[in-house]
Amino acid sequence: MARAWHLKSRPNGLPTADNFEFKDIQLPELADGMVHVRNRWLSVDPYMRGRMNDVKSYVPPFQIGEPLEGGAVGEVVESRDPNFAAGDMVLHMVGWRDEAVVPAAALNKLPQIPGVEPQAFLGNLGLTGGTAYWGLLDAAQAKAGDIVFVSAAAGAVGSAVVQIAKAKGMTVIGSAGGADKCQFVRDLGADAVIDYKSGTPLVKALAEAAPKGIDVYFDNVGGEHLDAALALARKDARFAICGMIDGYNSGEPTSLRYIMRVIAMRIMLKGFIYTDYLPRNGEFYGEMGPWVATGQVKGRDTVLEGLEKTPEAFLGLFTGANTGKMLVKL
Repeated sequence: MARAWHLKSRPNGLPTADNFEFKDIQLPELADGMVHVRNRWLSVDPYMRGRMNDVKSYVPPFQIGEPLEGGAVGEVVESRDPNFAAGDMVLHMVGWRDEAVVPAAALNKLPQIPGVEPQAFLGNLGLTGGTAYWGLLDAAQAKAGDIVFVSAAAGAVGSAVVQIAKAKGMTVIGSAGGADKCQFVRDLGADAVIDYKSGTPLVKALAEAAPKGIDVYFDNVGGEHLDAALALARKDARFAICGMIDGYNSGEPTSLRYIMRVIAMRIMLKGFIYTDYLPRNGEFYGEMGPWVATGQVKGRDTVLEGLEKTPEAFLGLFTGANTGKMLVKL
C-alpha cells in the first residue's frame, strides 16, 4: 500500500506537526497513458507554505484531507506510455509520498549529464537552480561588473545565485545566519558575507560590505533584508523578488523605511516565478549542466532519510535547519 502525507488542517502562523497526517493511499489502475513511479527523492520548498492557505495564488491551494504535492525524482516501475520504460528516472510534482500513478504528460525524463546525480534535478538543475539562474540573469538583468547582494545566501536558491554571479564576473555580497553558514557562503566564492545574526543592523552591515552601494539585489527573505537593499541601491538598481520567507508565517505587514528610494534611484523591482521560464529550459540546462558537472557550481544538500521525515524537513526551512537544498531521501 502506498503512503502519503496529507494536509490535516490549515496552519495559523508557523505550521506544526499537527497540521499533517500520514495515511495509506490507494493508487489508481494503471490505464493507457499512465506511469507508475516509485519516488527516490523528495523536495520541500518555502513556496509550499503559501499553498497551505486557502487563498488564490499562482498555484491552487492544497486541500484539507488530500495528499500534499511537491517536486520529486522517481524511478519508473511500470509504464503504459511508449515514451517511458521501467527503470527510467523522472522528475515530477507528485511528492510527499512514496509511490504515485502519474499521467505521462506530467513527467520529465531526466537528461543524461555525466557526473550529475538524479537529486541535482531537484536542486541546482531543478526549480532552485532555475530560479537562481533566471532571476539573476533575466529578471534582474545582472551583468559582469555588477555588485550583487543575495539574501539567504546559504540556502538552496541563494547559494546557486552566489556561484552563478561569480561565474559571470560579478562582485557578490551574501547574507547568512551564523558562523558556519557564513563560512559556507565564503567557500562558494562570495566577496563579502554578512552574518545577520551578529546583532549589527543590516543597513550598517551592508553599507560596510558595499561602500559603493549595490546594483542588484536577489531577494529570498524580504523584511529587513529588502529594506537594507533599498537603502544601499545605486541608480538603476534591479531587484529580483523571488521569495519573502521572513513573512510567510506572519500576519504582520512588511514595513519598509527606505521604499521611497525606488523613485530617486529609479530602482526596478521585478517579481518572477520559475515556471515563467520553463519554455527556455534548454538554455538553462545548456549552461548550468556543464557548470554542475564540472563542479564550477556546487550543491550542498541537507538530507533527511525516510518518508516519515518529510514534515520535519519542511518545517526546518523556517528555522534555518538547512544549508543548501533540503531533501528527503526515500
